Amino acid sequence: MTTTPAHRPVPRRSVSRHAVPRRHALRALAVAVVLVGTSAPVFGGTATAAEPETHTLTIRHLDHDGRPAAAYRTHLAGIFASGVEQVLEQQDASGVTTVRLPKGRYLLDSTLTTGPGTDGPVWTDWIVQPRLDLDRDTTVTFDARTTAPVDVRPPDDGARFLQSSMFVDVTYRGVTRSANIGNRSTNLRVGHLGPETEAGAVKQWFDSTWATDSGGYLLGRTFSGTRALTGLSRQYSAQELGTLNIRGAAGPGSAGVGLLSIVPSEGASAGAPRVMRTPGTVTFLVAPERGAWDIGFTAPGADEATRTHYSAERVTVPAGATATQTFDGPVFGPALTDRPAVSREGDRITADVPLLADGGGHAPWGPTFDTAYTSLYRDGVLVGATSGEPGRGEFTVPPGRASYRLATTVTRKAAAGATTRVNASWTFSSATTSGPSALPVSVVRFSPDLDPAGAAAAGSTLRIPVTVQGAAADGRTRSLTVSASTDDGASWTRLPLEDGAVTVRNPSAGTAVSLRAELTDADGNTLDQTLVDAYRTR
Repeated sequence: MTTTPAHRPVPRRSVSRHAVPRRHALRALAVAVVLVGTSAPVFGGTATAAEPETHTLTIRHLDHDGRPAAAYRTHLAGIFASGVEQVLEQQDASGVTTVRLPKGRYLLDSTLTTGPGTDGPVWTDWIVQPRLDLDRDTTVTFDARTTAPVDVRPPDDGARFLQSSMFVDVTYRGVTRSANIGNRSTNLRVGHLGPETEAGAVKQWFDSTWATDSGGYLLGRTFSGTRALTGLSRQYSAQELGTLNIRGAAGPGSAGVGLLSIVPSEGASAGAPRVMRTPGTVTFLVAPERGAWDIGFTAPGADEATRTHYSAERVTVPAGATATQTFDGPVFGPALTDRPAVSREGDRITADVPLLADGGGHAPWGPTFDTAYTSLYRDGVLVGATSGEPGRGEFTVPPGRASYRLATTVTRKAAAGATTRVNASWTFSSATTSGPSALPVSVVRFSPDLDPAGAAAAGSTLRIPVTVQGAAADGRTRSLTVSASTDDGASWTRLPLEDGAVTVRNPSAGTAVSLRAELTDADGNTLDQTLVDAYRTR
């Protein structure tokens, strides 16, 4: 094994298909919005051959004094399958741009920038025409005098504005085109131009991000109708907002600075990645009318290879309510997601069980580990084994029904007090399937209230809630036994399970407490799960 100069094993990484941040952090970083002092739209450049019938589109740009705009950028997109998409830059001082386009329905938007002048700062005017039916030579005028201010503010006068973004989607006959604006200044005005669209064809999202010493504000609204917005004003009160706490615990070697991203689950948004110290907590007041939120958290690490990525999707926070998401803290162990952890298709059995989900149940993308081993037995005979990927394996099995045992192990020596070893094995019966089919496996989650460093007070009594996920959930557990060990699993003490929890009398300071669950579901399928060094005492 390769070692560092300090002679510590170099941790390996596994990319779990269950935990790839499908929306939150990577989505926030991938959304292509230009945040500006002088704003600019973003678009996907697709262009196809012109249709036989074309027409000239003349676009005039006027500033707030009715004179030709000195600075503008206009974007257009054909709302049809072969629709062209172009950005038209300023051509000369006349403020006029011409282009010849195929006949069809178009979305246009223009960004006009004014200032700075003797009477004020730089302003950005964004005008959207969601419907232009180009069937003849046509002239369109983007006039900054038709806009109105965007004034969306939090209740805290001391909050610092970071950025805003506004996105528009327009749909016509099953084709959708988009336009957007991003701004790092509060000096934004917006306006609608042209005729209305069909009912519900326009969808629009606005987001505004503000910072405070303890976190910040995530304000936003959604709209649907026949027009783009002309101005937007909203002064939020504290009672209209929900409280979202994000806690970064100190997982294995992860004290330091983490990365955090929170974006709306619905619609597009620029997002605003932030840094936060761990262990620590940041608090955001969020606008419930913007909907649910997707959260991405990247735990600190010595380098990129040792950083661990987590996500939580569709977190809702009603007005006046508080929601808390804790990342990268014990007790680490197996967890099930919305995808089958073990499945069979025909005569191929696939395992992909997140073995190192954090105490909040977040399955990591790319957890660090030292060794990993997974094996499958059919009627007591080894079918195959894989190594190097925690909880993973693909096995071709003989056709027909048989009894199976799936066993998996992962170790990580550097994770003292945060699960240094997971052993899990499941038994179930399975037969050839005609398509993908989930197999009946379960896991047990342990959720003690630990300090930010993932430790419990020595000599104290600790209540540990116990939750069953999978085939044995929802009252389908025939039997469940929970045990604890203070000698790394050499011996075990059974713990009474009462009201969904067990109680542990914590040993002396610096001692590792291991946890074990043995379960049988209503159909006789079993689980034997061990977490070595689940937490430590202080």
